[in-house]
Formats: sequence, C-alpha cells, structure tokens
Amino acid sequence: MNKYYLMTPGPTPVPSEALLAQARPMIHHRAPIYTQILLGVLEDLKYVFQTKNDIFIFASSGTGAMESAVANLFSTGDKVIVVSTGNFGERWAQISQAFGLKVIKLEYEWGTRANPDDIAKALEENPDTKGVLATHAETSTGVVNDVKAMAQITKGFPEVILIVDAVSGLGACELRQDEWEIDVVVSGSQKALMAPPGLAFASVGEKAWGHVEQSNLPKFYFSYKKYRDALNKPSPQSPFTPAVSTIMALGEALKLIKKEGLENVWERHRVLAKATREGVKALGLELFAPEDERANSVTAIKSPNGIDSTQIVKIMREKYNITIAGGQSKVKGKIFRIGHCGYYDKFDILTTLAALERTLNELGINVKLGTGVSAAEKVFAEANL
Repeated sequence: MNKYYLMTPGPTPVPSEALLAQARPMIHHRAPIYTQILLGVLEDLKYVFQTKNDIFIFASSGTGAMESAVANLFSTGDKVIVVSTGNFGERWAQISQAFGLKVIKLEYEWGTRANPDDIAKALEENPDTKGVLATHAETSTGVVNDVKAMAQITKGFPEVILIVDAVSGLGACELRQDEWEIDVVVSGSQKALMAPPGLAFASVGEKAWGHVEQSNLPKFYFSYKKYRDALNKPSPQSPFTPAVSTIMALGEALKLIKKEGLENVWERHRVLAKATREGVKALGLELFAPEDERANSVTAIKSPNGIDSTQIVKIMREKYNITIAGGQSKVKGKIFRIGHCGYYDKFDILTTLAALERTLNELGINVKLGTGVSAAEKVFAEANL
C-alpha cells in the first residue's frame, strides 16, 4: 500500500470538506441558491484579504488574475515599475510587456527580497509612472517582500497604484490590504486557501478604480467593470459561467479558515515554517533565503555540493511518495522547496523530514536518521502544536 504526500507550495492538499463539496449535485449559476453561495464566499474572501473592497472571482489560475490587473488598470504605453525577486516577479514583467507597457524593472538577486527605498527612488526618477507591481511571497525562492512598506511609499504618489501578487502569500503570511493601503491584491485558490486549482481573485481598492476608468487596454472576460456590474444587480451573480463546484469547495475551505481564525492560521504557518527550517539546518543543509526574509508558505533549500536537486525531488517522489518542488529557471537543479501553506500539520512536516534524511543518505550525504525530525519536534513542543 502506498500513501502519497503533496508537499509543494501549490497545488496543496485539499481538506475533505472541500473535496466533498465538489460532489454535490450541480446547480444553475443564475439560480438564487448560487447567489447565496457566491455572496457567502465573497464575504469570507474579504475576511482573508482583510478588506472591504469588491473581490472578483475568475475561472483561471492566479496568472489570470495577474493579467486582469494589467489589462484593467493601465493603457498602452503606460510606465510601470516591476519589482522582481524571482520567477513570479518576472511574470509581472512579461505580462506588462505583452500588453505594451513600458517596464522599469527593479531586479534583485534570487534569494533576497526587495528594498522598498529603491521603489521610492525609482518613482522620484520616473514621475510619469502609473503603477508598481510586486510579489508578496515569491514562491520560486521562498522570500517574502515587505509589501506594507511598499504601500506606505506608493500612497504618497497620487497617480501611482500598488498591485501585489499574493497567490502563495495570502492566508499563509500576514497581509492586511485595507490597513496597509494596498490598492490591488490578486491571488489564487490552490495554495493557502486550501481549495482545488482553477480560481483566481482580484481585490480592487478605490484608488485603483480611477485607473480602471482610464484604461484602454483590451479585456473582455477579465473586465473588472463587467464583474462589478454583475455583483451590483438585485440578484448578484458572475457575469459569465463560473466554476460552480470549485467555488463550493472554496466556500468550505474558507469556513475552516474562519473557524481557526486568520491570525491563528498565520501563526500555524509560522510554526510549520520554523520547524521545517530547523529540521533542515540540523541535517547540515543551507537555506536559500536570509533568515528575516523567509516566507512562511515555502522553505527553499540549497542542494548539497555536487548534487543536482532534481535527484532529491525524484527520490522523494518515486521512493517515498512525497512530492516536493525543485528550483525554477536560474536556480533549477540548485535548490529544492518544501511547501507548507494551507492544509498542513506537524506530522506532514515530520514525515517529509524523515524521508529527506533517508534520501540524503542514499545520495551519499551522511546524516544520522532522526536528526532533522528531532529538531522539528522541539519547535512543535515549544509552540505546543
């Protein structure tokens, strides 16, 4: 008998309550019952985003929400500052360029986070800038950016909006959209929100709506105006056929988050991340990101000298039935990543560390079995988790 563990930073495991919701009989998306479900999901999303904004749900991956932000908020030739600390910062640049925007890229070494002061300097040097696009938790490197500090900078520029990709950060790392005054936050269903892949979200603040009104870029399915108009009808609905079953699954997952309490969810992720990292360090491995810059959604680990990290990923998956993630793009083969955002508890981490110990031994890295597990256990004991 084989038992499989999904320990990637997305997709992540889905709780049974959410999985079973998808098996309910199909309902019509224009019926009152769907409106009731939709409104409940939107209210619970506002709780997770910590916002009073309108939130739009798209049937797409998180990249769709990123594209929606560019298409709805800018016009041809607009200048934007893209903060790139990894693969998904690069995606902001690629989407912006695809829509004909002028991109000023603030690029940082992978494994480090952005310096908000660089944004302030770039805005002073480029007074015609319309927006700053940044990543909250950079999945490819395990780094979390200080988007709160970024928002404090952009709010001082009346014509500039801050757009944050929180696909892997939302629900795992602290993010308070309204309190921090972040203009637009986009995210997806398949990470810390504990739902199946296929849904994307955009939370659009008041300052950003001025950009929406001026935008001349093409959009149809992703049009914020269409979604806002549909939600403002006497019987609120989606403008196009929604992913009904996936939205019902999301609704159940959000109920679990509310029951646990958002700050408790953040704390659980902090402890899971710390235990993973203490376990890894006890095995003599080096973490990829500096200590105070690590996201609680994923741990990025440098591969031991002389070992391609894809070997670690392969053995973990094929021999021990635990799927972790390798490095992307310029760090492919150099790092591997253990996800812990969403539906995870201490035993998922302990099991993964036990398999990692055995994998390292098979690759010629001599580690004492139980060393990493023991270090993680101490963290869990101290946190009473």
